[in-house]
Amino acid sequence: MSIHHRHFKLYKPYGYLSQFINNGQKQHSKKLLGALHDFPEGTMSIGRLDEKSEGLLLLTTDGKISNYVNSSAIEKEYYAQVDGAITPEAIAALAAGVQIGFNGKKYDTKPCKVLQLNTTPTLPDRGKKIRDARHGPTSWISVTLTEGKFRQVRKMTSAVGFPTLRLVRVRVGNIMLGTLQPGTVIELQEITP
Repeated sequence: MSIHHRHFKLYKPYGYLSQFINNGQKQHSKKLLGALHDFPEGTMSIGRLDEKSEGLLLLTTDGKISNYVNSSAIEKEYYAQVDGAITPEAIAALAAGVQIGFNGKKYDTKPCKVLQLNTTPTLPDRGKKIRDARHGPTSWISVTLTEGKFRQVRKMTSAVGFPTLRLVRVRVGNIMLGTLQPGTVIELQEITP
């Protein structure tokens, strides 16, 4: 008998944890994914977005799919709004790989695709306001990775002197965020990134 697995895509809003249960004492007041939708038992998020990040999050009841999507075979694309007018040198450094801290050790990120976006991407307003133009310019970049260390994009942009103000995952493989709104869940027939 085959098991019928279920798959979902979600726009994870700012301020939510990418999990269903609280693991820590300080997290009792945190917002969890189960508050957004009545997911079936055994649903897991595929990868994570930290509490301050938002955008595309895939969920499944199939652990094999989860492992495959989390592998380095699948690209993950993020739009990052960074503090300051980013330079071509900083973009080149990000693309080549930079050194970040991870678990108390230094880690060299793998080469990745980084582009400056010439226009502000069309995204829903974020729940928490981002500082405005009176505090100086910001830039939007696209970062496409095949790895996913904890808070990697944020650490990378800080390493080149342009801290991330807003981070939105817009693509996993060939699955796009599209026009999904924060908190919206769509059930997928399958996940084939």
